[in-house]
Amino acid sequence: MSQKKTALVVCPGRGSYNRPELGYIQQHLPAASPFRQQLYEFDALRTELELPTVTELDSAASFSNGRHIKAENAAALIFSAGLADFSQINRDKFDIVAVTGNSMGWYTALGCAGVWQGRDSMQLVTSMAQLTAGAAGAQFIYPLLNSDWQLDIDKQARLAEQLYLHQGALFMSIAYGGYAVLAGTQSAVQQAMQALPPCDERFPLLLPGHAAFHSPLMQPAADQALARFAEPLFATPQLPLIDGRGVIWPSQLAQPSALKAYTLGQQVCDTFNFSRAIQVAVKEFAPEHIILLGPGSSLGGAVAQSLIAINWQGLSSKQDFSRAQQNDSPFILSMGLPEQRQLIL
Repeated sequence: MSQKKTALVVCPGRGSYNRPELGYIQQHLPAASPFRQQLYEFDALRTELELPTVTELDSAASFSNGRHIKAENAAALIFSAGLADFSQINRDKFDIVAVTGNSMGWYTALGCAGVWQGRDSMQLVTSMAQLTAGAAGAQFIYPLLNSDWQLDIDKQARLAEQLYLHQGALFMSIAYGGYAVLAGTQSAVQQAMQALPPCDERFPLLLPGHAAFHSPLMQPAADQALARFAEPLFATPQLPLIDGRGVIWPSQLAQPSALKAYTLGQQVCDTFNFSRAIQVAVKEFAPEHIILLGPGSSLGGAVAQSLIAINWQGLSSKQDFSRAQQNDSPFILSMGLPEQRQLIL
């Protein structure tokens, strides 16, 4: 039998369940999967909370913006889809060396690593979505790269200028590969979006249904979460985790109390540096593959851009990355892409 390959697992953030992903869980989760019992428990909890179940949302006849993008529903779908995908990674093919995620993907990573477990994990995901969505502000995304995925100094300078002009009201929310996600008050976000030159016919792009995540405007939500949830809801991780600062939490050793303080406190209110998390993960664990969990396949570009920024394995441009992905066993494997999913199962 062929030798196992080492793999870093990466979990997507809040915006990854969209119209094309409707039915993702039902489509990809085998009827006999042991994860179905977990899904049943998630559904039972959400019924108790008088919220639509994950199964009901995922198997809806059509996608509804009002229903599917609503924070506590989107978060539940993304968390469940990520864990369902994680449960299907073939452990005879892959040795998972670490887990990380983008923004809300940190919660999925905690679920994959066994820090959050059972019904409690869905309670935490749902409650955190409600607390943070109820907070102030907005989020938008803006690219910092040229068309070949190399840093554009002019775009970087213009973004820095907006952060300077709106100090205390506009913040770097997520460093997402070649993109900056900014968060701030409605007014600061609106002014910055008007000031930044449009590019690629899409940007600056307001993220619908998003509050000022990963910024000081989230402090009231963090305070409520820290007061509401007890430390026993956090367990010692069974796999190494890399957080939004690029800090490694070792398996079997990381303290649940520290994980609680970071996850419900600092992580909610500070910049989430996804790029650094990816860069630290590949440098420290040197995985032979990066496996991107679903739903969707939106992480690929940001992960590749994070690798290009440090010239990982000689990657220096979009062209380099495209070539590297075209062999029989690509470095980055996305469970949201059918042809790559087959290589993981």
